[in-house]
Amino acid sequence: MRKRFAPRRIPRRRGAATGFLLVLLGLWGALIPFVGPYFDYQIGTTSTWDWSIDRFWLSVLPGAAAVVGGLLMLYSTRRSTASFGGLLALSGGLWFIVGPSVSMLWNDGVQATGAAIGDNGTRVLEWIGFYYGAGALITLFAAYGLGFLAALPVTGEAVAERAERAPAPAPAPAAPAPERARTEAPGEAGPAEREERPVARTETRRRRGFLGRRTRRSEPAERR
Repeated sequence: MRKRFAPRRIPRRRGAATGFLLVLLGLWGALIPFVGPYFDYQIGTTSTWDWSIDRFWLSVLPGAAAVVGGLLMLYSTRRSTASFGGLLALSGGLWFIVGPSVSMLWNDGVQATGAAIGDNGTRVLEWIGFYYGAGALITLFAAYGLGFLAALPVTGEAVAERAERAPAPAPAPAAPAPERARTEAPGEAGPAEREERPVARTETRRRRGFLGRRTRRSEPAERR
């Protein structure tokens, strides 16, 4: 029997906090390379709003994925849509973590992000804030949101299509009519018995007696 699953609706407040945090973290990861130099927080360049294709692939794209995924989790009332948003944000967070290392494949063995600028402590904070820390937090909250959505009860959400596919049930047999009370006296046959029982008939035979006179004698016929 085929089953049709209705959309699994969830209250809007479920996953709203996680979606809001994912939006903030995605905006941070996508914009910090462009605004970080305002307060000496920079990797690769000291210029603000310095656009490059490497920044698009390593910062803007994963940040946008986290923002869109967070918005889907924030406003969606369907489990499937919210789960897709969580997966999208999860992929963005993972790309923040592995992107700088993967960029060596198209940048001649050197990270396309450029070098961190500042003292040792500043460089550590820059790598954490630009890529590894932001990606780890996005991955954490996205995974938490997906687990939270999977743990929500699903009772009554699956709608079987049996009512449309199954044949109509056979009508219930009618109750037997009550027997007609018999008002006849004991020993007297009822109307049905009277119809079935043949009426006794007599056979008349004529015989000639003495002096040519005819006599009649009636004999009852055998009753069945």
